[in-house]
Amino acid sequence: MADKSDSDSDSDKSPASHKRFKVGDLAVYPAHGVGRIEAIETKVVNGEEHDFYIMKIIENAMVIMIPTWNVASVGLRDVIQKKDIPKIFDVMRLRQDQPMDNQTWNRRYREYMEKIKTGSLFEVAEVYRDLSLLKMTKDLSFGERKLYDTAQNLLVKELSTAKNKNEKAIIKEIESLFTTDEAGD
Repeated sequence: MADKSDSDSDSDKSPASHKRFKVGDLAVYPAHGVGRIEAIETKVVNGEEHDFYIMKIIENAMVIMIPTWNVASVGLRDVIQKKDIPKIFDVMRLRQDQPMDNQTWNRRYREYMEKIKTGSLFEVAEVYRDLSLLKMTKDLSFGERKLYDTAQNLLVKELSTAKNKNEKAIIKEIESLFTTDEAGD
């Protein structure tokens, strides 16, 4: 049974595995973005008491109930730290030759959706970068446009929260990463 204790000690090292949020804390819920923990409530489910975070998404006031013991598996996490923001911008600046046009739009859509669902701002930044670059060469499909808007929204909300800057300034900042390429021609 050494395997069990090994896996327990591994999970202890993961910062999100035992992350406790307090009422008023800001957190990020994958694919929905930044929200505030409004309450911590105990509910009876299948005859057992469980504690839940009641989180309100800032963007649309959606309320999500998250079991406190399930934080790691749903991907609830802290807002990105200021020191990590330059790494997000580095991801968006990275230009790779990708065989994007060789893929069908629905295959790209599925891959991008999976990245957004991870909740990682780095993955969201990759989706935004790839779709921004694609948008410069051709019109995006309806689905790609929706993903582009979703990725931009998730990026802008979290970066504006982390940087304590208004969203319009953040949009300008991230869009400038892609318009400077055209200006250089």
